Amino acid sequence: MDRHDSSLAPVAAHIFTDPLTAAPRPRSALFALVGDVTGSSRALRQLRVFAEAGVVTTVVQTAAPRDPGALPAGVALDVLPVAGGSGPMAFWRAHRAVRAAARERPAGLLLASDLYTLPALAPAARRHGAALVYDARELYAALDSAHGRPWVGRFWGAVERRFARRADAVLTVGDAIADRLADRAGIARPTVLYNAPERAGRVGARGALGRELSLPDDGRVVVLYQGLFRHGRGLPALVEATRRVDGVRLVLIGEGALADDLDAARETLGDRLVVHPFVPPDRLATLTPGADLGACLIEPLTESLRLSLPNKLFEYLAAGVPVLASPLPEIRAVVDRGVGVLADPSDSESVADALRRALDPDRRARWASAAPDALAPYTWNAGRRTFRDLIDRLLSE
Repeated sequence: MDRHDSSLAPVAAHIFTDPLTAAPRPRSALFALVGDVTGSSRALRQLRVFAEAGVVTTVVQTAAPRDPGALPAGVALDVLPVAGGSGPMAFWRAHRAVRAAARERPAGLLLASDLYTLPALAPAARRHGAALVYDARELYAALDSAHGRPWVGRFWGAVERRFARRADAVLTVGDAIADRLADRAGIARPTVLYNAPERAGRVGARGALGRELSLPDDGRVVVLYQGLFRHGRGLPALVEATRRVDGVRLVLIGEGALADDLDAARETLGDRLVVHPFVPPDRLATLTPGADLGACLIEPLTESLRLSLPNKLFEYLAAGVPVLASPLPEIRAVVDRGVGVLADPSDSESVADALRRALDPDRRARWASAAPDALAPYTWNAGRRTFRDLIDRLLSE
């Protein structure tokens, strides 16, 4: 190390202090999630940084992996035997299983990849003398599940306030949510790691989507939605708008509570509506470039949705695909960089008008050409450095 490089001096001094008094933590991590990390592009990006940093990492999760090959080499996976479901009992079962797993697996750093695992990891971190990181991937006190049920929001808000204060670092997905968390949980402003891919530009062949889904080559504009089939994502308005606008084919890739409704819509829309099951993140990235327009029509049903900055928005832009999006604050700030068109996600006629504008190929080409510059402030290129620096700092303490 250059002896004049003062930026590394505090870390170096700490590492080489007498190990009997200030030994750094072991370079090992436990990464916990309710669900499946291989279905989360954010979790996979973080795990790849752990692997690059030489941190011995174990994932504990409550669902079977859909794409085991997506895990970085050397990352161990432990699927906990937890029954599925939702509600308080499901949370309690997951909590007990994650708590037991964390207690039995000492590590230098414990990362709760959602609020649901944070209460289980906090006592384990204290027990092992480990660093605790909380990744607030949503505004949990205002999730979809709290819509119309204020007691649900109050419960998760109380849980977050109690345990986020015990974390050595808190991460989140956008600036607006970071500000809310700092205020409501009484913590330092969380570090923002955007849900964006590492680089801009197409990552797959233009025709991969058509080949995968056997789409007719009939000149229709392909509008792609990738994500959960659930309320608050503008899907009813998007389907109805597709019915009204000639020259559009709507492709929906995902899963969720609205799957049956979408299947029923295919009976009247025919091949203008294509519904395809969930595709793992790495595979999905190879299909997205085949779309002409990407839909990100978040409805402001809850505060978490209103302040959201969805990964699908960035995934479209990284693939060179312009967007059809909601005029919500965080989303609009991106789209206003000239990468697409805005529409009211609850109004099918507003969405139809936006689709008619997007039929113009020259307009779509201008939007697509602006995508790299619009994406640049958000990419994982900077985020991974921030995350790596955080890991190194916490494991050297």
